[in-house]
Amino acid sequence: SRERGEAAAFDLRQESGNNEVIFMALDLASLASVRAFATAFLSSEPRLDILIHNAGISSCGRTREAFNLLLRVNHIGPFLLTHLLLPCLKACAPSRVVVVASAAHCRGRLDFKRLDRPVVGWRQELRAYADTKLANVLFARELANQLEGTGITCYAAHPGPVNSELFLRHVPGWLRPLLRPLAWLVLRAPKGGAQTPLYCALQEGIEPLSGRYFANCHVEEVPPAARDDRAAHRLWEASKRLAGLGPGEDAEPDEDSQSEDSGALSSLSTPHPEEPTVSQPYPSPQSSPDLSKVTHRIQAKVEPETQLS
Repeated sequence: SRERGEAAAFDLRQESGNNEVIFMALDLASLASVRAFATAFLSSEPRLDILIHNAGISSCGRTREAFNLLLRVNHIGPFLLTHLLLPCLKACAPSRVVVVASAAHCRGRLDFKRLDRPVVGWRQELRAYADTKLANVLFARELANQLEGTGITCYAAHPGPVNSELFLRHVPGWLRPLLRPLAWLVLRAPKGGAQTPLYCALQEGIEPLSGRYFANCHVEEVPPAARDDRAAHRLWEASKRLAGLGPGEDAEPDEDSQSEDSGALSSLSTPHPEEPTVSQPYPSPQSSPDLSKVTHRIQAKVEPETQLS
């Protein structure tokens, strides 16, 4: 929510002393919102050095859509956002893209004939979640191949099982008091879950490992389905269609990319997109660091995604 996003940005400003931290609202379930966000970001921000795709869902809740909501939020939305922000990433190279994945990708299986099918019931949600995590790993792999030589490197990062509100959000209310102590004992705190994504975003010398999957701050091997280059490229092409990307948007989005492609699947259009909300940096009574060369911006996500194992 905006309230929690603004609160997180405020806390970061207070703790870091960096008054350039802002919050921008983005609804990954809406392709129109993704495009509006990208337009607002590119018009207001001169730099993009690190893009971390951390937002995600593990359940559709009570929402019933004509498309695969889990795939839309966990993969298609981040896929489209990456494409729209590529010009800024390339201009700021060396830069990085980190896709927060999960060990659940090992259970994933992509059916390209029914990739965007609606998800109904908790059993389908569990399967669809694993499928989207496999899509995350393949996306990072193909993105690294597509951007080889541009100075942009890409990584899939598994934060581990994280104890956050996302974990309890889909648990029946009567069960939450029983699970909270157990979650505190066996799951990682959000700070611990952030370590591997931060490692992929900041660690020097891992550029040759672009496209690989990281867990516990080191490279881990993935099953054959997650290192299938043909499947990764096929997913790339399918994702372009599902995201409504036109022929000229594959590499460098142009001005025409701000309109939805009517030739794409009509069920993916979301009318009346909500304009992104941008919080303003607060003036500081203290002297702030020199930001004349590098402008720090953080798209605040309150908690790391809970990974289902």
